[in-house]
Amino acid sequence: MKTEILDLYSENCQRCPDHKWPNEGRNSCIVRDYEFLSYETDVLALVFSVIYIFLSLVTLFIIGLFILFWKSRIVRANNRTLSFILLSSLMFSLLCVFLFIGRPVDITCMLRQTFFGIFFTVVVSSVLAKTLIVYFAFKATRPNSPWRKCVGVKLPYSVVLGCSSIQVVNAVIWLSVSPPHQENNLDYPGKILIQCNEGSVLSFYLMLGYMGFLASLSFVLAFMVRTLPDIYNEAKYITFSMLVFCSVWICAIPAYLSSKGKHMVIVEIFAILSSGGGILSCMFLPKCYIILINPEVKSKGHLQRHKLGLFNDTIKK
Repeated sequence: MKTEILDLYSENCQRCPDHKWPNEGRNSCIVRDYEFLSYETDVLALVFSVIYIFLSLVTLFIIGLFILFWKSRIVRANNRTLSFILLSSLMFSLLCVFLFIGRPVDITCMLRQTFFGIFFTVVVSSVLAKTLIVYFAFKATRPNSPWRKCVGVKLPYSVVLGCSSIQVVNAVIWLSVSPPHQENNLDYPGKILIQCNEGSVLSFYLMLGYMGFLASLSFVLAFMVRTLPDIYNEAKYITFSMLVFCSVWICAIPAYLSSKGKHMVIVEIFAILSSGGGILSCMFLPKCYIILINPEVKSKGHLQRHKLGLFNDTIKK
């Protein structure tokens, strides 16, 4: 009798539809659970939102502090406009975190990687521009130095615009040829992973690789001139910030590639927040300390003894 029942079951066996999964007895189909990073089921989504709000408040505080001390030499010596470009683009790049949280759809899949890549490239390009200012300041102080020809007000903005344009072109080609899109991963038992297919894998790795190249270049140049006068040497802060940035993404990329579904999203959000927070803390918190806690460093006579301050005054920033 048992054999007959088994034979009867085997004759009537049917494959469950894609949105369902067989139960333990394999005699009926049950609905699969949908899995994606959401506020309803994942406490990490709330944690990431709180971290973003905190970093945004810190960024706004720094911007407000720079506006309050707009005419101080400590702010002018760091190229005020370039600092505002860096801080503003950093806020927008951190804001991209909310495109990663929630149920993925085609539009969010297309926007989250391209927006993140463009805004973070502006951040790293601004850091590179600051690094070049410090580097040329060091080189231009020597008598009859040919590097004096590279000194000018347009230099940092040309670097930011040129480097960012390359990433914009990559994003446009990416969205035109093979844009990211939402897909359902059915390879896992009992659940459907709702995730984003990056479309052109080449464009995705070009985006990350290009940002890594700019960050590495900034790190190398800043490391070369880290021994400038210590009272106000931005090179060492750039070195630390790019070291944090590169370390975070070197660790995050293997974890990202070995993850699936919402775990990939968690890894990328963590990398975005960590690298953004590292740049914010390493580059700007020391300046806030000088402005608020150690104001005597801002005095005109104190800063006039240092090459970097003198150089930046020549370009009237």
